Amino acid sequence: MITRDRLLIGGEWTAPRGDGSGTLDVVDPATDRVVGRVPVASAADVDAAVRAAAAAFPSWSQVPMGERVALVERIRAGVEERREELAALLTLQMGTPITFARQAQLGVALADLDEIVKAGRDHTAEEVVGGALVVREPAGVVAAITPWNFPLHQIALKVGAALVAGCTVVLKPSELTPLDAYVFAEIVQAAGAPAGVFNLVPGDGPVTGEALVAHPLVDVVTLTGSVRAGARVAELAAPTIKKVTLELGGKSAGIVLDDADLASVVPQAVGGCFANAGQICAALTRLLVPAHLLEEVERLAAEAATGWVPGPPSDPATRLGPQASRRQQRIVQDHIRAGIAEGARLIAGGAESAEPAGPGAYVSPTIFSDVRPEMTIAREEIFGPVLSIMSYGTEDEAVAIANDSDYGLSGGVWSADPARALAVARRLRTGMVSVNGAGLNVAAPFGGYKRSGVGRECGRYGIEEFLEIKTVVGVPTA
Repeated sequence: MITRDRLLIGGEWTAPRGDGSGTLDVVDPATDRVVGRVPVASAADVDAAVRAAAAAFPSWSQVPMGERVALVERIRAGVEERREELAALLTLQMGTPITFARQAQLGVALADLDEIVKAGRDHTAEEVVGGALVVREPAGVVAAITPWNFPLHQIALKVGAALVAGCTVVLKPSELTPLDAYVFAEIVQAAGAPAGVFNLVPGDGPVTGEALVAHPLVDVVTLTGSVRAGARVAELAAPTIKKVTLELGGKSAGIVLDDADLASVVPQAVGGCFANAGQICAALTRLLVPAHLLEEVERLAAEAATGWVPGPPSDPATRLGPQASRRQQRIVQDHIRAGIAEGARLIAGGAESAEPAGPGAYVSPTIFSDVRPEMTIAREEIFGPVLSIMSYGTEDEAVAIANDSDYGLSGGVWSADPARALAVARRLRTGMVSVNGAGLNVAAPFGGYKRSGVGRECGRYGIEEFLEIKTVVGVPTA
């Protein structure tokens, strides 16, 4: 049992202000056991944290870029040093398999910080445009609200970029996964962050999150979460016209062209959908295949699914752990039932639980075929190990199906001809497209079109979200 009873405010571990807002239990989704407890920061706690960040901003914003970059480098070293501890916490809190936690969850967080450091070193704060001096300046106090599916990755992205930009930060991690945020906070302190530059206020959305977003001294809000959460953040931020960056949901399509090597593509597509128990916002959960190849794709997909056997996330051999919570398990199972009710054809899995032993929020890895664009499972984000196979007749039809979505976060194209794949990729209305299974590039911008969000993260593009632009005219620029 890991108990954390303090908040990090103004450089000090501070007791909550005791207004009765209570605590949050952290539950291991593989066992249903309560394994941790943290406080719910009240509106008064949030106010104190934001005021501490606001007080620290004038001096921190004037610290030279080289020193800000050096702080993030030390944070990166601290994450590396405590890598195994952090991986174990991620597995405990959300059930991600320990091997995936070590390699992917920690790997991408470290890569995030590496690219932020590189971008900070290359940053140009001033330029001359048409005889005017254009200056990029820190935007102010940042409210960072992070999700439970890749918690450390998102903390590293938001906090690292904001600190390099010269902003101060108040972090509210997901209520499901707050424990790694405490370790990160200790790392930031040990790295030498001045008091108030980084503050930690765990809690829920209605109490802690809403107080943070609405606070008049917050200048920028960055959230990764659901469309519903993003809409609420935009609503709360509107009265004070805050700058808002939102990375929201996805219902991304992967298009298999008729010249693709199905034997390699289909297992790759299944794996990309099932990794992290399907809890990846950019996962390609709609697989679009030529109608004449549908039967072969179904066979290969069903065969690939047999390699994704649910198991204890603490076992290094496990590839598929539980969903992050019982609530998420119910959501996924309800979508599977909806797919069956609406006429989609199961070729693997189903709505039953897939517990390897004892209790746990497990879901059978599931693949549907004969999925039509109007079906619930083709339109709503499921966030679980559920793949929908859809057939198409022509390339134009495939593009139309892929773009027929409220979301626009990611997409994929597979072809033996990279030029052909690129031509299709250019037609997809999404913020990112993977060609032939290429992975996430954290130096490049990440974000979405339509309801998938506003703004971009990663590398220099992420830093720019935390900057304001000032034009100075009438001064010598030579």
